[in-house]
Amino acid sequence: MKQILAAPLVTLCLVTPLHAEEEPPSLMERGAQLFFEGLKQEMAPALEEMSKLIEEAGPALQDFLTEMGPKLRSVLEDVQDWSVYSAPEKLPNGDIIIRRKPDAPEETPPSEPAPQIDL
Repeated sequence: MKQILAAPLVTLCLVTPLHAEEEPPSLMERGAQLFFEGLKQEMAPALEEMSKLIEEAGPALQDFLTEMGPKLRSVLEDVQDWSVYSAPEKLPNGDIIIRRKPDAPEETPPSEPAPQIDL
Protein backbone atom coordinates (compact mmCIF):
# COMPACT_ATOMS: atom_id res chain seq x y z
CA MET A 1 0.00 0.00 0.00
CA LYS A 2 2.89 2.36 0.75
CA GLN A 3 4.29 1.80 -2.74
CA ILE A 4 0.96 2.69 -4.35
CA LEU A 5 0.81 5.97 -2.44
CA ALA A 6 4.51 6.73 -2.90
CA ALA A 7 4.35 6.99 -6.71
CA PRO A 8 1.59 9.67 -6.85
CA LEU A 9 3.22 11.54 -3.95
CA VAL A 10 6.60 11.67 -5.75
CA THR A 11 4.88 12.73 -8.98
CA LEU A 12 2.98 15.47 -7.14
CA CYS A 13 6.20 16.77 -5.61
CA LEU A 14 7.93 16.85 -8.98
CA VAL A 15 5.04 18.56 -10.74
CA THR A 16 4.57 21.41 -8.28
CA PRO A 17 7.06 24.20 -8.82
CA LEU A 18 9.59 24.94 -6.19
CA HIS A 19 9.03 28.37 -4.74
CA ALA A 20 12.59 29.46 -4.34
CA GLU A 21 13.13 33.14 -3.85
CA GLU A 22 15.14 34.59 -6.69
CA GLU A 23 17.74 37.11 -5.72
CA PRO A 24 17.50 40.43 -7.54
CA PRO A 25 20.32 40.97 -10.05
CA SER A 26 23.42 42.62 -8.68
CA LEU A 27 24.31 46.15 -9.68
CA MET A 28 26.96 44.83 -12.07
CA GLU A 29 24.48 42.46 -13.75
CA ARG A 30 21.86 45.18 -14.04
CA GLY A 31 24.42 47.65 -15.40
CA ALA A 32 25.61 45.16 -18.01
CA GLN A 33 22.01 44.42 -18.97
CA LEU A 34 21.23 48.13 -19.40
CA PHE A 35 24.44 48.65 -21.36
CA PHE A 36 23.62 45.89 -23.87
CA GLU A 37 20.01 47.07 -24.22
CA GLY A 38 21.26 50.58 -25.01
CA LEU A 39 23.81 49.22 -27.44
CA LYS A 40 21.11 47.20 -29.18
CA GLN A 41 18.92 50.31 -29.51
CA GLU A 42 21.82 52.36 -30.88
CA MET A 43 22.79 49.68 -33.40
CA ALA A 44 19.25 48.96 -34.67
CA PRO A 45 19.19 51.68 -37.38
CA ALA A 46 22.64 50.73 -38.65
CA LEU A 47 21.71 47.05 -38.80
CA GLU A 48 18.50 47.85 -40.71
CA GLU A 49 20.48 49.96 -43.18
CA MET A 50 23.02 47.16 -43.60
CA SER A 51 20.30 44.60 -44.31
CA LYS A 52 18.83 46.92 -47.00
CA LEU A 53 22.28 47.31 -48.55
CA ILE A 54 22.80 43.54 -48.57
CA GLU A 55 19.43 43.03 -50.24
CA GLU A 56 20.31 45.57 -52.94
CA ALA A 57 23.86 44.28 -53.49
CA GLY A 58 22.93 40.60 -53.29
CA PRO A 59 22.41 39.93 -57.03
CA ALA A 60 25.60 41.80 -58.00
CA LEU A 61 27.62 39.89 -55.39
CA GLN A 62 26.14 36.61 -56.61
CA ASP A 63 27.19 37.41 -60.20
CA PHE A 64 30.67 38.40 -58.99
CA LEU A 65 31.10 35.16 -57.05
CA THR A 66 29.84 33.09 -59.99
CA GLU A 67 32.32 34.67 -62.35
CA MET A 68 35.33 35.22 -60.10
CA GLY A 69 34.91 32.38 -57.61
CA PRO A 70 36.91 29.75 -59.52
CA LYS A 71 39.69 32.25 -60.30
CA LEU A 72 39.93 33.37 -56.67
CA ARG A 73 39.97 29.75 -55.52
CA SER A 74 42.91 29.09 -57.85
CA VAL A 75 44.83 32.08 -56.39
CA LEU A 76 44.09 30.93 -52.83
CA GLU A 77 45.43 27.45 -53.65
CA ASP A 78 48.65 28.87 -55.12
CA VAL A 79 49.54 31.07 -52.14
CA GLN A 80 50.50 29.22 -48.97
CA ASP A 81 51.31 32.17 -46.68
CA TRP A 82 49.52 35.50 -47.16
CA SER A 83 51.54 37.15 -44.39
CA VAL A 84 54.56 37.58 -46.69
CA TYR A 85 52.58 39.88 -49.03
CA SER A 86 51.73 43.57 -48.73
CA ALA A 87 48.23 44.95 -49.20
CA PRO A 88 47.05 45.09 -52.84
CA GLU A 89 47.85 48.28 -54.75
CA LYS A 90 45.97 49.75 -57.70
CA LEU A 91 48.29 51.24 -60.31
CA PRO A 92 47.35 54.33 -62.38
CA ASN A 93 46.71 52.12 -65.42
CA GLY A 94 44.13 50.08 -63.45
CA ASP A 95 46.28 47.04 -62.74
CA ILE A 96 46.13 45.61 -59.25
CA ILE A 97 49.33 44.13 -57.87
CA ILE A 98 50.21 42.36 -54.65
CA ARG A 99 53.89 42.75 -53.77
CA ARG A 100 55.94 40.48 -51.56
CA LYS A 101 57.20 42.22 -48.45
CA PRO A 102 60.91 43.11 -48.65
CA ASP A 103 61.71 41.19 -45.46
CA ALA A 104 59.83 38.06 -46.58
CA PRO A 105 61.96 34.92 -46.79
CA GLU A 106 62.85 33.70 -50.25
CA GLU A 107 60.41 31.21 -51.68
CA THR A 108 61.96 27.82 -52.31
CA PRO A 109 60.31 25.91 -55.11
CA PRO A 110 59.12 22.46 -54.11
CA SER A 111 61.69 19.87 -55.01
CA GLU A 112 60.24 17.31 -57.36
CA PRO A 113 61.39 13.73 -57.04
CA ALA A 114 63.61 12.45 -59.83
CA PRO A 115 61.65 10.70 -62.56
CA GLN A 116 61.52 6.92 -62.23
CA ILE A 117 62.98 4.85 -65.02
CA ASP A 118 61.67 1.36 -65.62
CA LEU A 119 64.45 -1.16 -66.21
